[in-house]
Amino acid sequence: MISLAGRDILHAWGKFVFTGVGLGLLIGVTLSMAGIYRGMVDDARALLANSGADLWVVQQDTQGPYAESSNLRDDVVRAIRGLPGVAEAANVTYFTMQVALGARDVRAMVVGFEPGRPGAPAFLIAGRRITRGHYEAVVDLRTGFKLGDRIRIRRKTFTVVGITRRMVSSGGDPMVFVPLKDAQEAQFLKDNDAIVNERERLAGNPAFNRPGVPGLLDSVIDAQTVNHSVNAILVRVAAGHSADEVAANVRRWKHLTAFTRAQMEEILVAKLIATSARQIGMFLVILAVVSAAIVAFIITTMTLGKVREIAVLKLIGTRNRTIAAMILQQALGLGLIGFVVGKIAATLWAPIFPKYVLLLPADALRGFVIVMVICALASLLAIRAALRVDPATAIGG
Repeated sequence: MISLAGRDILHAWGKFVFTGVGLGLLIGVTLSMAGIYRGMVDDARALLANSGADLWVVQQDTQGPYAESSNLRDDVVRAIRGLPGVAEAANVTYFTMQVALGARDVRAMVVGFEPGRPGAPAFLIAGRRITRGHYEAVVDLRTGFKLGDRIRIRRKTFTVVGITRRMVSSGGDPMVFVPLKDAQEAQFLKDNDAIVNERERLAGNPAFNRPGVPGLLDSVIDAQTVNHSVNAILVRVAAGHSADEVAANVRRWKHLTAFTRAQMEEILVAKLIATSARQIGMFLVILAVVSAAIVAFIITTMTLGKVREIAVLKLIGTRNRTIAAMILQQALGLGLIGFVVGKIAATLWAPIFPKYVLLLPADALRGFVIVMVICALASLLAIRAALRVDPATAIGG
């Protein structure tokens, strides 16, 4: 069978190949968008896996600590540890802020944890774990910080002693791990002017500064300057017990909300990134429509540029089915070149994206099938135009 694609490649290879490259870049963007969504889901799952917890105990009637604010007293953990089926429980705090290194700052999720308990960084690729009670930090590789760097969180300075990898928030921000006490202090730390103003307000309040009660004002000030709040309690379930059973006990006896891993994954994937997923889905639909329009335009233009050749084929008795197959072959050839270029482009530029881009082979396979279907549908206009060519055109009629 005569190949229109082969003829184009032989006699006008530049036009055909560059058209395929242009289409490929568009397909590369489409694959990258799908990869960004996969990366968001993977970040959410990595966040749960890296915590090492089976249960998340949070403030009653909240979906914290990742989806919304949750505030617990840090002594509640002792009551949780006493429940049947609880192997281990630990306080943890999460808050997102700019962590500074000199004049440069990085947006990161600061995690306050208790060393050796759930919530600690799972593994290190360099350095050591935190061994001191204050002012040491383990950072994710994506922060760009190095061992020995002196980073600033609020007014405190921390020394980077360890580097870890793939420790990110659900939004893709790298994590910075610090001791729990430091994180509690940093989370609600006020500036000096605010502290002075608050002390003056308390001193001016007769309820806290009674003339006949010495020491009352100092006690109130001390109570307000110490933070005993955490965002969640991470629980490991003992062998022989189910997470659902322990979660039910927490809800019933401690009047707190507890989420199992499956429930927390549902919150992160189905709720937190749902809007982003819909946006990416809309972009994918738009890109698919644009790709189909481009392929249809290109194939139709190429077909109309070979009207005389098609007329000759019809004049010598070539069947319409054969002519349609040649045009379809040309469209699929263009789609194949475009997909190969797009896959290579997406693979090359994925590491430099600011967000994690996860390119799955299954997505690539689905993308290839979709591209071929779009090219086949887009060729219908060109096939219709070719079948309407008058054979007399071949002899100048």
